[in-house]
Amino acid sequence: MKAVCLDFATVSRGDLDTSRITRLLPQIVLHEVTPDADIAARIAGADIVLVNKLRITRERMVASGALRLVAVMATGTNNVDLEAARELGIAVCNVRNYCTTSLTQHVLAVILTLTHRLREYGRLAIDGSWRASAQFTMLDFPIRELHDRVLGIVGFGTLGRSVARAAEAALGMRVLIANRPGAELAPHRIALRDLLPQADVLSLHCPLTPATERLIGARELALMKPDALIVNTARGGLIDSQALADALRAGRIGGAAIDVLTQEPPVDGNPLLAPDIPNLLVTPHVAWSAREARQRCLDEVTAGIEAFLRGERRNRVD
Repeated sequence: MKAVCLDFATVSRGDLDTSRITRLLPQIVLHEVTPDADIAARIAGADIVLVNKLRITRERMVASGALRLVAVMATGTNNVDLEAARELGIAVCNVRNYCTTSLTQHVLAVILTLTHRLREYGRLAIDGSWRASAQFTMLDFPIRELHDRVLGIVGFGTLGRSVARAAEAALGMRVLIANRPGAELAPHRIALRDLLPQADVLSLHCPLTPATERLIGARELALMKPDALIVNTARGGLIDSQALADALRAGRIGGAAIDVLTQEPPVDGNPLLAPDIPNLLVTPHVAWSAREARQRCLDEVTAGIEAFLRGERRNRVD
């Protein structure tokens, strides 16, 4: 059975155990990177294709000639033409719940980094400012306690629940859960427009859909407290980047930690990459990427392929 992985470097930097996948598929070829122009040639004749972010289109499926399974090394499958896969009888599976711990750690880490202004105080310690201080301490940037502050969660699936539990247990925060956009109000949830003025920290964990695209824009930012924080580890398109950049510069929002942008990598730039935006922390889509999470991702992909070969359905999305 011919198998190929098109973008293995998206999950591994040479630090993962590949023995399980290579035992299952001895003929698998693990390509670190595949240029778009080479995708068709590399999947030609393959029974199984592993992919993370590269596009598997109808044309590529048809041209492959033998394709039976597309195994996505991620939860999102928007890069695969699922309708074409169904019509062509090609199975598609993904991985789920593999990076919960890593992402939860990241969210708490950036909340604390922004709240305690760690980057700013670290800079004062080494640029000579502390040495020149008349006091043993420096109080240039305000720090607040998070105990009993409100954490607003948008998207209360596995990740949102994990972040909520961690913030309650570790920081003593109170959690409010936003209702699904456009849906009838559910028990124990609150409309987003009512949640925003109460939130001291807003953390996004919902998928990007037509209903959630630019969910947080200028109007929503204007409803928030001027010292509130926003954390986005979900999808870049959930936030209007220019509106957030403007709000941070104007002091209409207290800070933001952004791990995802609308285009990744941001080859065309992004308003949030400007160097003059205060209390903004941008990271290159790494919240999910602890080594343990990446190993779990590979193992889950392998388990999905094993199930497929046994004629079973596991993490199937088709």
